Amino acid sequence: MKYSDDIINLKGIGEKTAKLFYKLGIFTIKDLLFYYPKNYQRFEEPVKIAKAGEGEMVTLELFLPADFKWKKLRNLTIGTGVCSDGNDKISISYFNVPYLKSKLKSGSSFLFRGKMKKENGKYHMDQPALFTWDEYTEKMGQLQPCYGLTAGLGNKAVMKAVRQALKELVPESGIFTENDTDDRAVSLFGEILSEEIKNEYALSSRSSAFWQIHFPRDWESLLQARKRLVFDELFLFLLSVRKMKEYNETLCSDYSMIETAWTKRFLEMLPYKLTNAQMRVWQEIEKDLLSGMCMNRLVQGDVGSGKTILAFLSLLMTVSNGYQGALMAPTEILAAQHFEQLSSMTKQYHLPFKPVLLTGSVSGSAKKEIYRQIEGGNFNVIIGTHALIQEKVKYQNLALVITDEQHRFGVRQREILGEKGGRSHVLVMSATPIPRTLAIILYGDLHLSVIDEMPADRLSIKNCVVNVSYRRKAYEFIAKEVRAGHQVYVICPMVEAGDDDMEGIQNVTDYGEKLRMELSEDIHVETLHGKMKPADKKRIMEAFAKGDIHVLVSTTVIEVGINVPNATVMMVENAERFGLAQLHQLRGRIGRGKSQSYCIFIDGAGKEKTTERLKILNSSNDGFYIAEEDLKLRGPGDLFGIRQSGAMEFKIADIYQDAGLLKKISITVDHLLNEDRMLESEKYARLKKYLSENAGNFVDFRTI
Repeated sequence: MKYSDDIINLKGIGEKTAKLFYKLGIFTIKDLLFYYPKNYQRFEEPVKIAKAGEGEMVTLELFLPADFKWKKLRNLTIGTGVCSDGNDKISISYFNVPYLKSKLKSGSSFLFRGKMKKENGKYHMDQPALFTWDEYTEKMGQLQPCYGLTAGLGNKAVMKAVRQALKELVPESGIFTENDTDDRAVSLFGEILSEEIKNEYALSSRSSAFWQIHFPRDWESLLQARKRLVFDELFLFLLSVRKMKEYNETLCSDYSMIETAWTKRFLEMLPYKLTNAQMRVWQEIEKDLLSGMCMNRLVQGDVGSGKTILAFLSLLMTVSNGYQGALMAPTEILAAQHFEQLSSMTKQYHLPFKPVLLTGSVSGSAKKEIYRQIEGGNFNVIIGTHALIQEKVKYQNLALVITDEQHRFGVRQREILGEKGGRSHVLVMSATPIPRTLAIILYGDLHLSVIDEMPADRLSIKNCVVNVSYRRKAYEFIAKEVRAGHQVYVICPMVEAGDDDMEGIQNVTDYGEKLRMELSEDIHVETLHGKMKPADKKRIMEAFAKGDIHVLVSTTVIEVGINVPNATVMMVENAERFGLAQLHQLRGRIGRGKSQSYCIFIDGAGKEKTTERLKILNSSNDGFYIAEEDLKLRGPGDLFGIRQSGAMEFKIADIYQDAGLLKKISITVDHLLNEDRMLESEKYARLKKYLSENAGNFVDFRTI
């Protein structure tokens, strides 16, 4: 078996099951082994009912004094019974598990594992896992992996597939033999670090880490496995970034530029003045474009700080020099908004832009015509999504590539677009408020510009952090804002109801239904999430942008998205489950118009620590300050807590939680490259082989 084989090659996975794995982004054996558990379940000693805390996941040893009673309601079969631990009683309920009818009989004893609930002084547990003593004893002390799932694919099926793949490809001992015919698997899962680095960081073996991250012997083994895999991910990333920077700094641009009158004239025509920060960053961009070298610059600016106008200025300078520029956005609707805004400015200020919109939705015949006109130079600004990097798109003289929200693409996609223009200039725009100390490391292949000032006329968002008891007042406030002609976002952390561990966590599907019942019929509520078909997402986002939808209940899919100045309220449910920087970025969807905007953070946990953390959002609307505070509050102890989305989405590393390790690795990478820039010594042979075969997402290491 090879790691590049399709998942369907694993025993027990047929076409139907394979399609479920595909939904999770698991297409190959390699994808499966890099699909790390999102959490772990610990099987501890059973406790007495009186010792179990409300809301805790516990195991109870219970006796059944009578048979469970079963009844059918429409399509639901419900089984209920009262069980005893010898001292106290608890009510147990099951739904649609008819196979338990023959087991749950008078006089029998079982171990029930589930979440404790208490209502009106009485204990109860819904849908607990059921074990005999022998079954439970086998699991006690173990940590069972819990994977992200999709409907129809259970955790056991994923565990079975992972175990089979590990046995086929990864010897837990770390010793690969001559029988291991997949040489690239040896390169991928075998040791890649020098003994010196392993000893310095006290790291376990790479192959053992893959076993222990999926099937840990104990908590300590899990911590060691995570440490090793996080180290590898950050180390390989930073090594790639350093080599890319080294390569970029030698590149002369194929497109020399000179100053033209257009940019100065455009700035004079604008009905507002750029902030000092915007002017400073524009001068840095302008200097790059005139230098003769390839620009590789990241512009980091808070939501609403005015990055888009700098992108347009850069395009104007490019076009006025006779070249083409491309602006690549992460979503079709955002690409369309950029196109409309640029087209409007072109007419208003008589600018020399000839823009075109190129997305996946453009029909075949229209697309061919656009391709022809781009290659012929009839369009000088091409705005779109991933369609811009398709092989069929050929440019006449692509001098500037701008990517909006870089973290949604990845370095390789940015490189492909740059390659289409030869040695083009690259400008990256990001609203992700990463602390400057981390940004310098993570975006090491780019020169960094920061817009650290907001336009003076922008109204600050009013914020409040409240508990779930405030929800009724929040609904009344939402209705009031809608009647005033405004629109509302409601953010939930989940798409649909999950398992017992997710109790109390709001999901988009159920919440949308609940809001429709809570609000009056004249308020149009719609739901949006990432599992929808692209066409459905686009339709809903466009309807919201037009004002046809009053309240949009969504996951964080709207984090990068639409500019709706009429949206004045955002309510975030279970705000404690998000990172502060991500909450701040979500908040950036409102406050874009002239009306006062409000953000309501609902703390579903109600714990002092999480409430204090969320109150930082009350005290500031400055994304960089919030990111720095988030960095101080988060640490390596938070193993499976909040993960930031957006900012450099690694598979296992978290730039906030692992910030200390990231900084140390940065120094190690610098030392390594100073010692052996070409990785020629024997101790780096395996590392060089790994990079040449597996680092394509970052940079082509076959050239070093």
